[in-house]
Amino acid sequence: MSLENSASSRVPHPLPSQRSGEIAQQVTGVSYHVGSLPILTDVTLGVRYGEVLALVGPNGAGKSTLLSVLSGDIAPSSGSVSFEGRELAQWPARELARARAVLLQANQVAFSFTAQQVIDMGRAPWIGTPQSDDDERAIRDATSAADVGHLTQRGFPHLSGGEKARVSLARVLAQETKVVLLDEPTAALDLKHQESVLQIARELAQRGRAVIVVLHDLSLAGAYADEVAILANGALVARGVPGDVLTEERISEVYGAPVRVLSDPDTGRPVVIPRRAL
Repeated sequence: MSLENSASSRVPHPLPSQRSGEIAQQVTGVSYHVGSLPILTDVTLGVRYGEVLALVGPNGAGKSTLLSVLSGDIAPSSGSVSFEGRELAQWPARELARARAVLLQANQVAFSFTAQQVIDMGRAPWIGTPQSDDDERAIRDATSAADVGHLTQRGFPHLSGGEKARVSLARVLAQETKVVLLDEPTAALDLKHQESVLQIARELAQRGRAVIVVLHDLSLAGAYADEVAILANGALVARGVPGDVLTEERISEVYGAPVRVLSDPDTGRPVVIPRRAL
């Protein structure tokens, strides 16, 4: 579902315009180890409101770990993580849940909830606040944007992987937070819904949100991200606009596979394809 012509109510209302371009989150000198194994090494990265930042890199590069550090789900072994200039560890859990929403790779729930109940969970942080008056609208808009209205009465465990991913995205959208973190949100989706998810990410950024998305598809990153950050072996290799970062030489070196980078004739954005021998 394209959001280009959608009603403005389908995604969270805009933040004040002065937020756009301001730093939402900052990691400085962050390292993370599991025992003696380094997963992240001295990563410094800022995330701005009004932008989509794509985290890319080979398997095991540290992308999901960095997203977990940004979300506060894991604490770094060293370095600092801040949210709007305040140390992330100082944020109470309920307050943090009202500020950032997280979509994980594994879309599982412990009990046999319906899809509707899973979407409704996105409003839990707002219970007892004036914003709870918006619950019905937020849930309705999120359900529409994620294209899951026909799934709401089905049991979540019985959905396909792609359907679970879209229902989980609806939960994240219903949460209506300033920062949205998405870990491989397109992995289980068909072509139509891959495009839809990234269009939603762009729309969120245009409305002042900060969106951080882990992607494996470099062409999707090139098409929709304002900036791309490449990680390899736990270190930040490059960060910048897609056309500057996604070069044939850099991608071939980081991924260990030769590629060709073309320019999309419609958008001018980079398209990455592997070089294949006949």
